[in-house]
Amino acid sequence: MLAACGGDDSGKATLNWYINPDGQETLNKLAVDCSTDDYDIAIQLLPSSATDQRTQLARRLAAEDTSTDLMSLDPVFVAEFANAGWLAEFDGDLAGKVLDDDVLTGAADTVMWEDKVMAAPQWANTQVLWYRKSLAEAAGLNADEPWTWDQVIDAAAENDGTVGVQANRYEAYVVWINALILGAGGDIVTETESGRDAQVTIDSDAGRDAARIIAKLADSGAAQPDFTVSNEGTSLGQMFPEQGAGEFMVNWTFVYKNYEALIETGALTQEQFDDLGWNRYPETVEGEESRPPIGGIDIGVSAYSENVDWAKEAAVCVSSADAQSQLAVNEGLMPSRGSVYDSDELTDAYPADLLDLFRQSIDSGGPRPKSAYYSQISSAIQSVWHSPTSVNDDTPEESAKFLADILAGRRLL
Repeated sequence: MLAACGGDDSGKATLNWYINPDGQETLNKLAVDCSTDDYDIAIQLLPSSATDQRTQLARRLAAEDTSTDLMSLDPVFVAEFANAGWLAEFDGDLAGKVLDDDVLTGAADTVMWEDKVMAAPQWANTQVLWYRKSLAEAAGLNADEPWTWDQVIDAAAENDGTVGVQANRYEAYVVWINALILGAGGDIVTETESGRDAQVTIDSDAGRDAARIIAKLADSGAAQPDFTVSNEGTSLGQMFPEQGAGEFMVNWTFVYKNYEALIETGALTQEQFDDLGWNRYPETVEGEESRPPIGGIDIGVSAYSENVDWAKEAAVCVSSADAQSQLAVNEGLMPSRGSVYDSDELTDAYPADLLDLFRQSIDSGGPRPKSAYYSQISSAIQSVWHSPTSVNDDTPEESAKFLADILAGRRLL
C-alpha cells in the first residue's frame, strides 16, 4: 500500500516504471543507479506482447492511475498516448537533454507529436539481413552490395536455404509490410495528423510491390515450414541447422548477441558463428534504397503521476548515453544516440561494420505510421494481409477499402 501511494517507510517517493521484458537485468540495474535521495525507482513488468503492453498501459492511463510514473513505450504508442493527453511533455531544458543533435533521426522522430517532445528515446531497434556467408557465396551474391528481396528469395530457393521473416498475425507482420511499402516509395497512410481523416494510400504500385514479394516467398521453396505463424524467435534455429544450407533472415539487432552467447553453452561452434553475415535490409525495388524498420523503446512519463518532475528526471537518467551503452553491451539493445556507437564499450563488443550498419539503418530507417489511430490501422492491415499465403495483387485494394471503412467508423475490427 505504501508503494501504491507513492512512498515507502523511509519517506522517499516510489516511482513505478513499467517495462517490457527486453533487457530486464540491465533495466533493474538502471532503476537502482538512477534512484536518488528523493525517490526509488521500482520495476513493474509488462506482458511480452506489444498489444498486451498497450492494453495494460492504456487502461491505467485512461483511469488516471496516479501510481503509474514511467513507461517503456513501443514507439507506435507515443502518438496515441500523447494525443489522448496521457503523456507529460518534456519541455524547456529537458527537451534539449533527451532530444539533442546526438539522437539518430529515425529514433528522434518516434518521440515527437505535434512538434512537442513527448518521450525520451532510450534504445533504438532496427532490422538487418542476417545470413550464412557460405549460403550467400554459393548463390554468387556480392556481400559488398545491397541485395533485393527477389535476389534473397531466389538465392535461398536455389541453394537449399530458407528465408526467415515475421509473418504471424501480429504487429511484426505489419512491420514487414510497412518496410516493403516504404522501400518501394509508398506509404500505408498519409496525412496522419488528420486522425480518422488520414489518407489511405496502400492501394498503390508500392503496395502491390509489397504484395508481390510476400506472395513470391509464400510460393517459393524458401518459405519456412512455419511461415504463416513465424515470429522473431522461430527462425533463429534455422540459421545453423544440423543439415541444410541455413537461411537469410530479417530480424532485429539482438541476433548477434543471441548467437554469440550460444558459443559458451556449446550449442554453437566458433566456426559456425564465424559463418554469420549481415547486410542492409533488402531492397523492395532494385536501385531504391531500403527503409529498414524502426523500433526500440521510448520512455514516457504519465501525465497523472504524483511526481511528474522527478519522473522526468528519472527518464533522462535511464535514457542517458551511459544507460544506452549498458543496454547495448549487455542486452544487444542498440543506442538511439550516435556517439555511443563510437564508445570503447561498443567497439569492443561488436564488429565495426555491424555497428555502422545498425547506426545507418536507424538513421535512415522508416517508421510505421505515426497516428493516434495506429492500433486500428495495424489491426486492419493484419486482418486483410493474413494469411501471407493468400496475399495477391488484389490485397492492397481490399485492405485500402477495409482500412478506410475502419477509420470512418463504417465497419468494426
